[in-house]
Amino acid sequence: MRLTPTERDRLLLFGAAELARARRARGLRLNVPEATALVADTVCEAARDGARLAEAIERARGVLGPDDVLPGVADVVTEVHVEAVFDDGSRLAVVSDPIGGGPGPQAPGELLPGPRHAEPEAVVRLTVLNTATVPVSVTSHFHFFEANPRLDFDRATAYGMRLAVPAGSSARFGPGESVEVGLVPIGGDRIAIGFAGLVDGALDAPGAKEEALRRAAACGYLGADR
Repeated sequence: MRLTPTERDRLLLFGAAELARARRARGLRLNVPEATALVADTVCEAARDGARLAEAIERARGVLGPDDVLPGVADVVTEVHVEAVFDDGSRLAVVSDPIGGGPGPQAPGELLPGPRHAEPEAVVRLTVLNTATVPVSVTSHFHFFEANPRLDFDRATAYGMRLAVPAGSSARFGPGESVEVGLVPIGGDRIAIGFAGLVDGALDAPGAKEEALRRAAACGYLGADR
């Protein structure tokens, strides 16, 4: 049986989650790998059942409580990231506070984290038309310039930008739907590797934008020749 790397990873995750379920059924409290696998697998199975992203995350957040894990595990497993296949495509699910029960009593000198996944303020706004016959989803940190070629928008303006949405979330464009989105510049070293392969290097290198636009137009990306 031939499997893709993604399919092998999915089976490995499922096997680890099944082991966690079996041990929990025997009355054992789970360790970090077992708890992480169980939460991540719950997201994937919810997606397979047809659940939307938000519903899958809520299911995963309710699968374990503090009494289900070993001491200290809830302090380590504060967030679980997993890519699952939903009806509208692959989406990154970020399960924060995956081991229910909320924060415990504050210890002396304890550092409390600030708000996570805040929505950044958009620098530019674009109208995006999905000309495809299927829904298209774009995740938070995808180089929006390289998003699905059937999305029609001003590609030049979107160069070097990502969605102004909380980390780990995404924007969904229904068939024939026109949606206004906000974009912010990609941070860090501003290097785009992978995605659709239109850049594969430093975003701000001399001539990089012009070459990326040429490649996009040659490959039929809508909005690249504006």
